[in-house]
Amino acid sequence: MRAVLALLAVFALVAPASAERIKDLAQVGGVRGNALVGYGLVVGLDGSGDRTSQAPFTVQSLKNLLGELGVNVPANVNPQLKNVAAVAIHAELPPFAKPGQPIDITVSSVGNAVSLRGGSLLMAPLRGADGQVYAIAQGNLIVGGFGAQGKDGSRVSVNVPSVGRIPNGATVERALPDVFSGGGDITLNLHKNDFTTVSRMVAALNNAFGEGAARAIDGVTVAVNAPSDPGARIGLLARIENLELTPGSAPAKVVVNSRTGTVVIGAQVRVGAAAISHGSLTVTINENANVSQPGAFSGGQTVVTPQSTITATNDGSRMFKFNGGTTLDEIVHAVNAVGAAPGDLIAILEALKQAGALSAELEVI
Repeated sequence: MRAVLALLAVFALVAPASAERIKDLAQVGGVRGNALVGYGLVVGLDGSGDRTSQAPFTVQSLKNLLGELGVNVPANVNPQLKNVAAVAIHAELPPFAKPGQPIDITVSSVGNAVSLRGGSLLMAPLRGADGQVYAIAQGNLIVGGFGAQGKDGSRVSVNVPSVGRIPNGATVERALPDVFSGGGDITLNLHKNDFTTVSRMVAALNNAFGEGAARAIDGVTVAVNAPSDPGARIGLLARIENLELTPGSAPAKVVVNSRTGTVVIGAQVRVGAAAISHGSLTVTINENANVSQPGAFSGGQTVVTPQSTITATNDGSRMFKFNGGTTLDEIVHAVNAVGAAPGDLIAILEALKQAGALSAELEVI
């Protein structure tokens, strides 16, 4: 148990902040990927496709596709397919992607297909949030999972065989509007809100490019004066990305996962003066049935009488004291000293927070 908490201390301790590049702390405003989504059919499956009686949209989709290819299927005919699966397709359109460039796609079953292994995705459009088609997907799937099912309903599955990927499985057909070369300021958005880091970033930029070259907009955004020529803007941004600065310290926070018992304590966490005693009271109730047998020729009856045994034990608990300004290392050593489990540590931290002795945000996820 102590080894678990010692491991917790290793993960919780954070090295002092060191200089980091701006490209690792922020992203350029407007330069981002865009989500694409589509619907299609995977064919060529080895009997592991949708059961069309339970997924009628697969048959409907196949009829529509065959109709577009000039094959007419009578309306009253519903093929019982086992080698076709209806799938959802999603991908990310990278920034500055140009028509003709390939992108990776992920294909997921939306019906009751057992596996997509060995299947081929037929041509399907991928649309953005505006409804426009930005890419066309098609290709052979790579499925990392494996599944098999018997006639009696028994089934064996390794990983997830109903999801696959197609590297370079879509071709970009439409480019996104260029918001970078339009002129004006270049904005840098921090990955996390921090006024200290914004202030230091502005100072580093002004030191490198002259006073007034950069200004803070809020706790996330820094605006940098930039030329209108695209080539000059790219050169300026290349220099900006590689500037180094020391970011501000992370806020004091304790993150608790109530489902797994995982506790992560930030290096800035401090505990005020407090004394803690943590123990447990265990009550055990045992029920036994005793048979009462009357004496010979007494005329009595045999009866069953219940007998209850109740015991209560109070595990020995030790009290430990935190002085004001106690650090993370001292907290972990103190909790290890009383042999507390991770679940006990969660209860102790919650009690410290309620008592006002924990100078940190306690976040339960």
